[in-house]
Amino acid sequence: MADDASTAKKPGLVYLLGRTIMAPLSRLIFRPRVIGKRNVPKTGAVILASNHQSFMDSIVIPMVAPRRVQFLAKSHYFTGTGLKGRISRGFFTSIGAVSVERGAGQAAQDALEVSKHIIEGGNVFALYPEGTRSLDGRLYKGRTGVAWLALTTGAPVVPVGLIDTDKLQPVGAKLPRVRRVTVKFGEPIDLSRHGSATSGRARRQATDEVMAAIHALTGQELAGSYNEAPPANAVERVKRALRPERR
Repeated sequence: MADDASTAKKPGLVYLLGRTIMAPLSRLIFRPRVIGKRNVPKTGAVILASNHQSFMDSIVIPMVAPRRVQFLAKSHYFTGTGLKGRISRGFFTSIGAVSVERGAGQAAQDALEVSKHIIEGGNVFALYPEGTRSLDGRLYKGRTGVAWLALTTGAPVVPVGLIDTDKLQPVGAKLPRVRRVTVKFGEPIDLSRHGSATSGRARRQATDEVMAAIHALTGQELAGSYNEAPPANAVERVKRALRPERR
């Protein structure tokens, strides 16, 4: 698990260089359309909940957001050696990424705790309720981690709609392409009326509200299911059917 103290530190030199140099340069090259930026509260904890179409999403959101954004990234982006490792570590640090072990079980709970710590520090935290990228352009059912975080911390959720980011770096492309994208920030949502974070029903209803708001921004076709690879065999299908819903 990432060191909680590291998530609360002030922006370092690498991040500041990224924010002051990389972000303006990227905006000049890609000319993103940004709608609703004023919907992001100027102060206090905020959760940005976005659809997910491309690796570039985690670059686009920090590039256009009016405040510093933090999000979780796989730990291997920070642990490489040699020149390649230093470049990777510096790049992900510059866009506000926080190293965390990914996975199910304890790793998933640890990731939620790190996320909670970031939010409780009064920061802007971005996540993708779908869990992983949509490879077919549809909007998938949201995992309830976004609701758990919002109901636990009391932070409002700002839905984010990313449009055409999949064209920046299509699956299989090694380098990004110059394509104009659109980023829509929706109005903040207070999910507290759904109930306690300990209630599975409250988490599910709150998550569905967030996904409905994202859908209103993007207009994507709804998949009606979770975004995960199909089960490999009958045994896996049974296990998946019996498995408790993941946050």
